[in-house]
Amino acid sequence: MPAHRTALGRGLGALIPERPRAPVADPQPSPGRREPSAPSDIPVDQIAPNPQQPRRVFDEGELERLASSIRQHGLLQPVVVRKAHPGAAQRYELVVGERRWRASKRAGRETIPATIQDVTPSALLRLALVENVQRADLNPMELAHAFQALIASGASQEEVGEAVGLQRSTVANHLRLLELAPELQGDVEAGALSMGHAKALLQVRRPVARRRLRDRIVAEGLSVRSAEALARRLDESAPAGLRRPGHQPAPADPDLAQLEAQLREHLQTRVRIVSKAGRGRIEIEFYGPEDLHRVSTSLLEGRRP
Repeated sequence: MPAHRTALGRGLGALIPERPRAPVADPQPSPGRREPSAPSDIPVDQIAPNPQQPRRVFDEGELERLASSIRQHGLLQPVVVRKAHPGAAQRYELVVGERRWRASKRAGRETIPATIQDVTPSALLRLALVENVQRADLNPMELAHAFQALIASGASQEEVGEAVGLQRSTVANHLRLLELAPELQGDVEAGALSMGHAKALLQVRRPVARRRLRDRIVAEGLSVRSAEALARRLDESAPAGLRRPGHQPAPADPDLAQLEAQLREHLQTRVRIVSKAGRGRIEIEFYGPEDLHRVSTSLLEGRRP
């Protein structure tokens, strides 16, 4: 995941179609659309969590710190709720603000300031996802599951990326994490493996070899670059039928094979030299705009002005 996120592109409009707005001169709300209410105090026990909340891990230390702040200063930002369906045990359902709601309960608050909005069930996940991405609160696996749910609801990868201010390639990379075995997904969710480590594991197609690489990453504290180098060696040593699609064998010419290895080491990415009758091409892989910038910078180092 990128360390810095920009504003959310076109925002929710990319995922949640808006109803036509009333003309500026018309003081009445659009037909069939209820405007948000002013914040009011609602008993915390009358609120149920968002069943489609993409965030699955709540840090206990952060919750306790927030609860301590609420005890001292109160809750400064209201949560957002919607009315629950008739017959529900609670009268309201959270739209955004589950951490604030949990911390308020922990702080012993009986009520919580809340804004009631008319939100459809299909929009619950989208609103919660955008809020969490804005706050950089989701781990890579939580994002992967949330993106998958949005795509299952009919959004494209481009629409998901535009809504949350991420590039389509970033969305695609997160979705690839779902190819990992459940225990490896758990490692990513727990922070034992970073996003970069997970991408290195995905280069290895054999489950047993992938697991061994995971064990080395954790036991030896391997960097992402070291994990990628190991993944390339494991992939290249695999039987032909188990190599990644598009894998090319090493050049038959030992000098070219050595040069290929040196380029891989220098650029820290997959490099292939394809040669025939003294002519050919050099193929250098990159995995997104940031990686392209890193590779091109390495290639251009020392270039004369």
